[in-house]
Amino acid sequence: MTAIIRMATVEDGEQIAAVYAPSVTAAVISFEVEPPGAAEMERRITETLVMHPWLVAERDGEVAGYARAGRFKERAAYQWSVETSVYIRATAHRSGLGRALYGVLFDLLVLQGFYRAYAGVTLPNPASVGLHESLGFTPVGVYRAAGYKFGAWHDVGWWERGLQPLVADPPAPRPITAIVGTAGYERAMRGGVLL
Repeated sequence: MTAIIRMATVEDGEQIAAVYAPSVTAAVISFEVEPPGAAEMERRITETLVMHPWLVAERDGEVAGYARAGRFKERAAYQWSVETSVYIRATAHRSGLGRALYGVLFDLLVLQGFYRAYAGVTLPNPASVGLHESLGFTPVGVYRAAGYKFGAWHDVGWWERGLQPLVADPPAPRPITAIVGTAGYERAMRGGVLL
């Protein structure tokens, strides 16, 4: 089945909320305790797309998964780093969508001028760890008992991935809007078609 990867829009808010909700209500994957509704997801998409990419994988008009990047930390020296996440609808697990979404996301982040990506994973989660490590993320540490949900304390592991070689005096990363429509952007997005 063909899947197209494209930039998210606020119109995707309801479907993105539906993809994300089971990670909140039925698992400790997310440390949120109430799943955000469509309006909140629309707000998050709008806020994210000011600077960072938020991608969706669409199959037959349905959002089957999404990947996004966001600010890693507030301080200015962190501006070249991002935190990434990917969520896939349960019916599309192990279909290659997570790998494809992250591939396009990484290409866009390089075009924007980012150098490092970080991902947090509530442990245990062998599927997420496997995906991240297969894409070049390496473990950097574990925050022990970082969150309490569903009557238990949970550890969060952290992974990092280089996006491009480090350089001295890098220019500030460009907003995602600055690269939309460029040849590099079009090339990256064409790489996000799964047959």
